[in-house]
Amino acid sequence: MSDFVPYDRQAAVTYAYGRNPAYYDFQSLGGDCTNFASQCLYAGCGVMNFTPIYGWYYLSINDRSPSWTGVVYFYNFLVRSEESSGPFGAEVPLSDCLPGDFVQLSFDGITFGHTPIIVEMGTPATPENTLVAAHSNDTDYRPLSAYEFQRVRYLHILGARA
Repeated sequence: MSDFVPYDRQAAVTYAYGRNPAYYDFQSLGGDCTNFASQCLYAGCGVMNFTPIYGWYYLSINDRSPSWTGVVYFYNFLVRSEESSGPFGAEVPLSDCLPGDFVQLSFDGITFGHTPIIVEMGTPATPENTLVAAHSNDTDYRPLSAYEFQRVRYLHILGARA
């Protein structure tokens, strides 16, 4: 069994306040949101999974896993059932989320296509007082309710395995 690594939510949220030139900006290739979400997540856990195809890692634009930049693959990696290295989480209701968790939005009601990070939440949590940061169309402290989405899911990060 691998070692448990606690998730540093504050480090993930703090990372969300800018762009890191060490990572390619995928804006011109369909969007940068999940690349940015992965960077924030990595800032909070410091553990990648270098398993080809099904892992979660970024070494360069040409050497990265689908889960690093793809919305659906990011979700599938985080909620996987096998105990492998890297961060892991669970799909939960908004009321179970904390800053540093992630939101995935479906604009057409079928496909999830956007992954913002939660940077601040009110009590009780509502879409109006849940504030997110994202790339593609850069945003910071944007109320979740400002998005026009048809479906939403919330990913609560539980930690990582080294």
